[in-house]
Amino acid sequence: MQPSPVKYTRLDLTVGTFVLAGLLALAYLALKIGGGAFVGGDTTTVRARFNNLGGLAPGASVLISGVAVGKVEKVELDDRFAAIATLRIRKDLRLPADSLAAIRSSGLIGDKHIALTPGADDALLTPGSLIIDTESAVDLESLISRFAFGSVDKKDAAKPVPKPE
Repeated sequence: MQPSPVKYTRLDLTVGTFVLAGLLALAYLALKIGGGAFVGGDTTTVRARFNNLGGLAPGASVLISGVAVGKVEKVELDDRFAAIATLRIRKDLRLPADSLAAIRSSGLIGDKHIALTPGADDALLTPGSLIIDTESAVDLESLISRFAFGSVDKKDAAKPVPKPE
């Protein structure tokens, strides 16, 4: 006895079509929300050197004037033990070579991001360029402890300030 051939009803085909359309819509939204990181082609990378990343992690936003223009791709140490953040930014941005990269936070304890401030140089950053004009993250914990407890070295705090000649 042979099994009977499978017959699909109109309802089965309609449900299958809706499921397929839903999966395609979900994939499209995932790419749009993710910034098209998998698609590539319209982004480039630049690097920025910092003394202290202050908890900045891959995936953090890169902003110019509050507008998201990219993401932090990776963070690593260089041979001088400085932190290097690799930024994936829009390729259509024409950033001057003297641009500033600063680590900021959204609110008092919000997420960290990198704020880029374009400079005024005629030369432009090229793919893979290193931004050395940077502002590291503010260490809020040490700032509060300095304010609360004053100077750690009492001898230095008690010394008179020399008069200018």
